[in-house]
Order: sequence, then C-alpha cells, then structure tokens
Amino acid sequence: MTLREEYAELQSKGLKLDLTRGKPSPEQLNLSNRMLELPGAGDYLAADGTDTRNYGGLTGLPELVEIFAPLLGIPKGQLLALGNASLQIMHDVIANAMLSPVPGAARRWVEEDEVVFLCPVPGYDRHFGLCERFGITMVPVALTGQGPDMDEVERLVAEDPRIKGIWCVPAYSNPSGEVYSAETVRRLAAMTTAAPDFRIFWDNAYAIHDLTEQRAELADVLDACARAGNPDRAFVFASTSKITLAGAGVAFLGSSTANVEWLKALMSKQTIGPDKVNQLRHVRFFGDADGVLAHMAKHRALLAPRFETVEHVLERELGGRGIARWSRPEGGYFVSLEVPDGCAAEVVRLAKEAGVALTPAGAAFPYGHDPRDHHIRLAPSYPSLTELREAMEAVALCVRLAAEEQKQG
Repeated sequence: MTLREEYAELQSKGLKLDLTRGKPSPEQLNLSNRMLELPGAGDYLAADGTDTRNYGGLTGLPELVEIFAPLLGIPKGQLLALGNASLQIMHDVIANAMLSPVPGAARRWVEEDEVVFLCPVPGYDRHFGLCERFGITMVPVALTGQGPDMDEVERLVAEDPRIKGIWCVPAYSNPSGEVYSAETVRRLAAMTTAAPDFRIFWDNAYAIHDLTEQRAELADVLDACARAGNPDRAFVFASTSKITLAGAGVAFLGSSTANVEWLKALMSKQTIGPDKVNQLRHVRFFGDADGVLAHMAKHRALLAPRFETVEHVLERELGGRGIARWSRPEGGYFVSLEVPDGCAAEVVRLAKEAGVALTPAGAAFPYGHDPRDHHIRLAPSYPSLTELREAMEAVALCVRLAAEEQKQG
C-alpha cells in the first residue's frame, strides 16, 4: 500500500482528535475535585484572622506564599500570590512598564522610539502575542539545549539600548523541554546591557512539572542577579494552573524588593486584592510544600504514560528514516517535532484533513513565522491514551507523506 493509500484510509476513519494546547486532561483535573468543597462553610479565616471574604490583602495570603516560596526558590518577602493567571500578570507588568518607569529606567517604555524583546525559539506563542499586543518588536534567538544562545544574547543586549527584555521558560521550556543550565542563568544575570532597565521575563510555568522522580535542577535567577549586581533584572512568574484547576488556580510573581514595591504601588490602583477565598482553598488542599509535591506525583502518573506513548509511536514510525527529530522532555507539557525544511505547514494541513488538529506551523516563532517551516509543537496531555496513540500514528503518517512528496518534487 502506498503512503497516499494509507492516508486515504486514515481519512476514512473520521477522526476528531486535538493536540493543539497543553491542557490538563479530565483525569488530571479530577485530582483536585476536593477543592470544590473547600474551604467549606464557616472556614474563611486566614492564619492571622483575616476574613478572606472581605476586601484587602493586596499581596496574597502569607500562608500560601509560605507553601510556594521554597518550591519556586523565591524569598517569602519577595513573592506575591495574586489572581488565577500568570499570563495576566505578565500582561500587567508590561503594561505598567509602558506607563510607569521600572526601577532603574530613565523613562516609561511608551516614550521609547522602539521597545525590543529577545525571543528564544522555539518558544511560547502567548508570549509573542503579548509583544504584538504592545507593539514590541521581537527578535528570535536560537535555543541550544541549555537555554538561549548566550553568545548571541550577550552581543545583542550589549549594543542595542532598545532591547528591554527577554522571554525565558527556564525549566522544561515550552515547547522544547530543555532546562537552562546554571551557566546560562549566570550569564543572563551578569551580562552587560545597553538598556539600564533591561528585564528577564522568567516564566517558570513548569517548575515542578517533572515527568520523572528527579526534579529539574534550575539555578536561582533572583540570587544570580543579586550576586551579579543586577538585583532588579528578573521578574519570575508561576501559577497553579496546571497543578490544581486550570481556570481557578493562583498565580505568583517574584522579584527584587524594588520591583515588588514598584508593582505593589501600581497594583493598588488596579485592585483591592486577589481572590483570597480561592487562596485559602489552596492552603487547605495542600497543607504544605510536601503536599504540593505529593499532588504533582499524581499528575506525573497520568502524564508520563502519555509522553511515553508519543516517544514509542514516533520511534516506531519515524525512527531511523532521517526525516524527523523530536524532543524527549523530562518534564513540562510539550514535545517539539522537527520535520524536513518546508514540510511543517504541509504536515499540519494533512493532519487537519485527516481529523487531527495540531498547533499551526510557525506558532512557536515570533509573528507565527518559522523561516525554515520545520517545527511542530505537540501537546499530548489532554487526549486519552487511546486517542493519543491514534493521533500520533496519524501525525507520523502525515510526516512520512509530506517528506516523500517533497522529495518527489
């Protein structure tokens, strides 16, 4: 049977499968169902007696900060527990930097002729969407397996004062799965920048999302910045969105004391405080940091077989053919698939016509443009194992078909 005949047979199955976004599966969400009963009738007082039903508490519940500070490697006094979405905090930090000078800045970013961010690629499409929202110019920088190409990063930031930031997903990067090396963290913290108000946007979304019992070893970026004499350089973001209930989690921001005070002053104009009842619910559910890690072990038990399925199918169907490479992450939510140059969009099109939805080719690059048209992000978390196996077999067939037909011209 030819590949075209196999593909026609695939189309006849009428599949409706989705590998587009890294959503927790229903089974993962069920792990936190008990939260729907918490904190419970009559249980609304925080540890210090604060009535969580009322106004106030701009920086979040201290007992929740106590739980997550060691997990995120951030001093308690420099960590804020806020709303339900870290993406919203990133948006607000950029908006505030546009309208109010960050510590060390001569003026607001909106007063600059141009604001530029470095974007390690492949990267997170929602980061790129934020840049487009604020008119920030994006400059791609290659990832190396240890983080961004630091020779290139150091060269760019040293010579161009328009470069105000860099996006980083340092642990199990979205979507490459790599963990930044200690040397990369040190160089990011210590490098000379032409812009005195340069900031690292450190999206530590997968800090405790390990797929093995071995936790990722990630250097402390805030400590590295302080040691290098650049204490205000990094903003650290995290959330429980993929830990508890994705639509009802808690987001965190950590940074230097100066950055935190700057943001608190601006937040006070925006809100009277976050949802403290939800924060108390998380405190009751976890109890302590060990409770969080025990909960993550349950996630791992559900996620690891899915990633093993992706690896098994790709190796069986594409291994040794010289037409594909893929990441083998030890944590996070994604697998990076690389196909022959010029084939990614065709693979996505073929998959769609066979009933398998993939993230658009190029989504992991600024402006949705992959100059090589070679990268596809796979999100295996949501489908059942049976659905995932079917989807990956379909994707592998589409890769083989696209590669063969490109070769034939």
